[in-house]
Amino acid sequence: MNKNNFSFMRSGNNDNEIVHKKIMRTVKAKADLRRTRTEVLADCMTRTFGSMYFLILNVLVFVFWVLINTGVIKVISPFDPFPFNLLTTVVSLEAIILAIFVLISQNRAMKVDDLREELDLQVGLIAEKEITKIMHMLTILMEKNGIDITNDPEIKKLLKPISPDDIERKLEKEIL
Repeated sequence: MNKNNFSFMRSGNNDNEIVHKKIMRTVKAKADLRRTRTEVLADCMTRTFGSMYFLILNVLVFVFWVLINTGVIKVISPFDPFPFNLLTTVVSLEAIILAIFVLISQNRAMKVDDLREELDLQVGLIAEKEITKIMHMLTILMEKNGIDITNDPEIKKLLKPISPDDIERKLEKEIL
């Protein structure tokens, strides 16, 4: 048999998974390369502020702040007595800034996820079309070999191509 006759065939499942994972990594890598300076900064800050080291640093600063301002540490005179209004303001500002950085990073991550979803959808539609074509080819081979498939409702169902528009309408009905 000529190998060109089987050009429609794909390599094994593992190879497809590897290619799929590589494509997904490529989408993220390309998106990372297109980040603005603000997005790069936000990702860096989110990584830093989301670490255990930052948590420990915050806890230490707050503990020392409270100890200094309650008079436990006598070397430094209190500058923000109880109820620690300055500390409250600093913590509030820190929370606002951290939230903004996290939101910027999440927005960018959401864009990458949207690209991945679109890629998955396109690959799925191509795969569905290819599988339907293979089903048609298999039915032709079965008929040529004298196997009667005319009474099999499942095969008839599988031979009908899935309409992306129908699926989209059904999903919209469920969502709305």
